[in-house]
Amino acid sequence: MSSPLIELRNIKKKYTTKAGDFPVLKGLNLDIEEGEFISIMGKSGSGKTTLLNILGLLDKFNEGEYIFRGEDITNFDENKKSDFRNRNIGFIFQQFHLIESLTIYQNIEIPLLYRSKESKEERKRKIKEKLSQVGLFEKRYSRPFELSGGQQQRIAIARALVTEPYLILADEPTGALDSETSEDIMELIKELNDDGKTIIMVTHDKDLRRYTTRDVFLKDGEFSEEETI
Repeated sequence: MSSPLIELRNIKKKYTTKAGDFPVLKGLNLDIEEGEFISIMGKSGSGKTTLLNILGLLDKFNEGEYIFRGEDITNFDENKKSDFRNRNIGFIFQQFHLIESLTIYQNIEIPLLYRSKESKEERKRKIKEKLSQVGLFEKRYSRPFELSGGQQQRIAIARALVTEPYLILADEPTGALDSETSEDIMELIKELNDDGKTIIMVTHDKDLRRYTTRDVFLKDGEFSEEETI
C-alpha cells in the first residue's frame, strides 16, 4: 500500500510575544492522499491559514513532523524549502499576487526561471499549455490591471500549474470575486482535481464544500468533528 502524499504528525505552532506564548496549532495529525480535494474550514483565528502556510513551507512549526511523498522535510533549511516549493507546490491566493509591471506571460514564467536547466523554448511551451488550459492564451501580452478579477485568478491558476506540482494550495481562492465568477473559478479548480491534482483549500464559504472530496474543521488550533463556521 502506498504512503499518503502528505503526513503531518503532532504539528504544534506557537507565537511568542512579550505577553507570553500563544499556541496556534495544538498537535495536529493529518494524512492527505494523492488526488484528494480537501477544504480546511474554521472561524477566523482557528489556525487554518497558519496550517496552509506550514503545508506550503511558508511558515515554520515548533514541534512535529512533515512527510511529503515519503520524504521527511521537517528540518529543511530555507534554500531546500525554496527549491522544494518550486518543484512540488503551487499556490493560489485570494488577491492573485500578480506583478502589475509584468505581462501575463512574464508573471507565469517566474516560477520557471528558478529552473536553470529549462530552455526558453521549454518555458514557452509550458506557458502556452497552461494559458490555453485556463482559456486565456490570447491575453499573454496583457498586464494584470487590464484583466477582470476572474481573469486574474485564472492567470494565477496557470502560474500555479506551470511547474507541474504535486500539490495545489488555495487560500480563499474566490474571496475577492463575485458569486458568478467564483463559480467559474471553482469549476476550473474542480477540473484540475478531476484530472488528478491534489488540492487543499482554505475557505469560510460553506457552499464550496460541494466541490471537495473531504472537509476538515479547525477550532482553536485543533481538529474538530463538528462544523466550526
